[in-house]
Amino acid sequence: MKAVITAAGLGTRLLPISKELPKEMLPIYLRDSSGTLVLKPLLQALFEQLYGFGIREFCFIVGRGKRAVEDHFTPDWDYVAKLSIRGKENLISDLISFYRMIENSTIVWVNQPEPKGFGHAVLMARSFVGNEFFIVCAGDTFIISKNNDFLKRMYNAFSQNVSSILLLQRVENPRQYGVAVVGQEVDDKVNILSVIEKPKIPPSNFAIMPFYIFNPKIFSILEHLEPGVNGEIQLTDAIQKLIDYGHKVIGVPLKIDELRLDIGTPETYGEAIQLSFRYSNETGYY
Repeated sequence: MKAVITAAGLGTRLLPISKELPKEMLPIYLRDSSGTLVLKPLLQALFEQLYGFGIREFCFIVGRGKRAVEDHFTPDWDYVAKLSIRGKENLISDLISFYRMIENSTIVWVNQPEPKGFGHAVLMARSFVGNEFFIVCAGDTFIISKNNDFLKRMYNAFSQNVSSILLLQRVENPRQYGVAVVGQEVDDKVNILSVIEKPKIPPSNFAIMPFYIFNPKIFSILEHLEPGVNGEIQLTDAIQKLIDYGHKVIGVPLKIDELRLDIGTPETYGEAIQLSFRYSNETGYY
């Protein structure tokens, strides 16, 4: 399966740090392969998680001012050699592993010149995806889940008669999210009855998290979709169109011991730092 990772947003809620540094490059705490506590860019952690799940083809949707992302994902073996000469072997083992993952992968960069919404960013990956099912992730969200279990549950929920798999989480205030109305949970999954983007009066407390598996038919809907909330092409609206047309959409809820790290605002980033630090210290999670 191919992966589309969106990292084209302006990150205005994180100004001034996000003026030059893409928010997706902000660090979270994790343990490296040697068990050392490190600060790792969230986007790198997400890439490594997907790689560990078996994905080898990646499309990054980036925008203006995201050069730091491409630079970070370009192996710099001279830098590794300099650190090695200085006896910094303990510092470069994880970097070497990251670079080898990059070199074992196909990575495509697609520029979104103007931020027109999550749905538009996904649409820009159409030529990369082709006619295959694919996974979509937002580059500012990371899920702490032992052994990539949430990805396994999403993958296991997939079948030929399912057009989309959504990751869900119960939240106290879902007004800032896409929200799903669901049926009864059976075998770690639910049928999605309807979805709505940032509702003033949420019909449920199931928020849609930015991890999806899609049938490529989503592109034909996104192509003709009118702008929605905030004047943007909303991915949630395209999913509702799928439901309206009779396509089956499945939701996979996060489990209570799985943590979502969101770096979209100063408040959520502060929480992400605290959660990742505490979880890494308590469990040694990598």
